[in-house]
Amino acid sequence: MRGSLLVMLALSGPASVAAPGPAHIDTPAVATRILPLQEDESEMAIAKAWGLDASEWQRYRTLMQGLRASISPATISPIEVLGIHARNSAERRRYAERWARAMHEDVERILAFERAYQAAYRRLYPNAMLINRERLAALEPPAPLQAGDRVLFFTRTDCPSCDALLSRVLKHQRRVAGIDIYISGLESGDDAGVRTWARERGIDPGEVHARRITLNHAGARLEEITDGQGTIPYLLREREGALAPLRASELR
Repeated sequence: MRGSLLVMLALSGPASVAAPGPAHIDTPAVATRILPLQEDESEMAIAKAWGLDASEWQRYRTLMQGLRASISPATISPIEVLGIHARNSAERRRYAERWARAMHEDVERILAFERAYQAAYRRLYPNAMLINRERLAALEPPAPLQAGDRVLFFTRTDCPSCDALLSRVLKHQRRVAGIDIYISGLESGDDAGVRTWARERGIDPGEVHARRITLNHAGARLEEITDGQGTIPYLLREREGALAPLRASELR
């Protein structure tokens, strides 16, 4: 633990007896190492910036050594981690309110700077266009999704971040030929579980019957496609028979 003493007890060996004198027992060798105080102070400065006390920060660090670190982006905030893993509804509400205030304040800062930037631009360049729409259109990359594409989405039953991404994927349903959803976390052949999962997430049965959305057991499909490198949630785009990774940020 940071800021604490790490004590390592190393027995130098079994007790030895020397005749004819009295028995002699080697005393344990004790080595101590003190973690740099500056490192501990740096940690607490970060915790203070998030409005967390020492116990909250320690709980966040502990949580990020487990499952949360493997299923959430590295940029997830300590408040989000603590809120997701809240131990009761009151704690969840408290972290949710704290996060809402932080986001509101950040939006206000961003908007204030944007207004200042636009005013400065008009003052410095009164005869220039703030946005050259013709140049902007020429620089715009091709659309990540086209009408003939299919989106492959790999998810898991117990994955809130997957559900959030699924909502974004479904909003693009009309822009592509179809969406193929692969679900992990269910027994192989548990079709009733698949239907329940889809119903709980508001997937239209009519779209499933029309094959515009397909529901599939994931099995080892993701491992086969990515050679074991893909982690859930995972997006792929199928275009003209070829598969390519699709970033969540491309679902504009």
